[in-house]
Amino acid sequence: MIRLLLRVLGDEYARVMRRTVALMTITAVAEGASYALLVPVLRALLGSTPADAVPWLVAFGAAVAVYAVLRYISDLSGMRVGTTMLRGMYHRLGEHLARLPIGWYNADRVGEVSVMASRGVLRAMGVAAHLLAPFISVLVTPLTIVAVMIAFDWRLGLAALIAAPVVAAIHAWTARSTAAADAERHERDKEATGRVIEYLQAQPVLRAGGRTVERFQALDDALREVQRASRRTVLATLPGAVGLTLAVQAMFTVVLVSGAHLALGGNIGAAEILTILVLAARCADPLLSLTDIGGKLRGARAELDRLDTVLRTEPLPEAPDPILPVRHDLELASVTFRHGERTVFDDVSLSVPEGRRLAVVGPSGAGKSTLLQLLARFYDVDAGAVRVGGVDVRSIDTRVLTARIAVVFQDVYLFDGTIEENVRLGRPDADQADVRAAAAAARLDEVIERLPGGWATNVGEGGALLSGGERQRVSIARALLKNAPIVLLDEVTSALDPVNEAAVHEGIERLMAGRTVVMVAHRMRTVRRADRVVFLDGGRIVEEGTHDELLRRGGRYADFWDISMAPVAGE
Repeated sequence: MIRLLLRVLGDEYARVMRRTVALMTITAVAEGASYALLVPVLRALLGSTPADAVPWLVAFGAAVAVYAVLRYISDLSGMRVGTTMLRGMYHRLGEHLARLPIGWYNADRVGEVSVMASRGVLRAMGVAAHLLAPFISVLVTPLTIVAVMIAFDWRLGLAALIAAPVVAAIHAWTARSTAAADAERHERDKEATGRVIEYLQAQPVLRAGGRTVERFQALDDALREVQRASRRTVLATLPGAVGLTLAVQAMFTVVLVSGAHLALGGNIGAAEILTILVLAARCADPLLSLTDIGGKLRGARAELDRLDTVLRTEPLPEAPDPILPVRHDLELASVTFRHGERTVFDDVSLSVPEGRRLAVVGPSGAGKSTLLQLLARFYDVDAGAVRVGGVDVRSIDTRVLTARIAVVFQDVYLFDGTIEENVRLGRPDADQADVRAAAAAARLDEVIERLPGGWATNVGEGGALLSGGERQRVSIARALLKNAPIVLLDEVTSALDPVNEAAVHEGIERLMAGRTVVMVAHRMRTVRRADRVVFLDGGRIVEEGTHDELLRRGGRYADFWDISMAPVAGE
């Protein structure tokens, strides 16, 4: 398990982990060895001169003090290592998740990542802080005590040692019998978490349907499955716990009977038999806790396996010798891209000269948003190439590529924090004057002036405390602050009221000025600002040209334009 833990975390933790394990092992040996001093203590106390026990009592007290110091140091080391690993694991997991293709994040993984990033990581990284020392103590201390018993009387020591393979076999059998139940419990937890998230996100739909007082059946079913899985896990663990208790008690009984037999035969004295029983009792106590510790370790091991699986998922590859583009033109060269079984693009080629604007139009499902994602390298293409400044995006360092591209999505997500913190995501080291200028250019300053908290106003999770238009202004200000030479726009005004739409349009115009722009257009009047238009349908470019040229041709684009503008003409 330690090997798996180090593989998940990385080699930089190997030395400190090995040092901590060695310290915990020495502490467990010291605990078991200190009980060896009980032999002369009890022999002296039950002998003719009890005063002879004083030196041995002093030695026993010193041994206990040494053990206490070692235990404090090893526990402190475990806590420090666990805290360091927890922080390192969150950093490594976060960085890895940020590099995975967007397609990896399907609906099934919402609950899985939520569970993993919360209690999953805590449970896995809690091994060093909370479980490692007790587990080593459970294994090493009884073996040390048995070694002391063998040195004192080999017959009684061997009687106690017989329990070791039995306990190991029961522990292994329990692990196998509970593996399926533990896996099922995790699946039910993941499903229930996903259902909780779904229930929260579906509140507008449920309330619009008048179902505010009804139970959400899918969530209820998921929670009932969690309850059943938990019950099966407990039932699967119970035979192992009972078997372990019986094995330990049987070991103690064998030692007791063997000691009584030797005492009755005159082969051992009363002091010695009492010492053996004390040692056997101290050997049994930690073994009885093996079921609880073993269960926690199995849970942690399962979480480590899941973390390892995610971390072994191949991210988008980095170029070994990255190339720095000197221009900011865009190109799709014979691009084919499949999403699952569906071919989204089939041999698509287009180009956007530096500083020009391209509008992408087409019916729903034509792949317009996917085109932006390919340009930003959220995915890698299956065939062909996506180029920035004439360089394949796969040959550009990811940080360099993301620094050159600003993306404004239709659905804006803001992090739970202040307005200023969300704007500064575009360029965290920007000075206050630049932040204020970006806000003014996006007309975000109008929003800030009417909010009681001003720049310090909390936007809530996802920006829930702001309106859609206000969130878009924050997003545009963030993109303006980033000052990237390439701008990708996924129609940002389709769901806004006229007032917010006018303000956002003004901010967008300032954002696009002098930059290479690709805009997905749902509202057709935004297409007029583009230098060139492409019409996507069926994974191919059906038409291409300027707005006026496409209208004169009277093809698919012209039909699309007539349909989209008909309600406006009717007004």
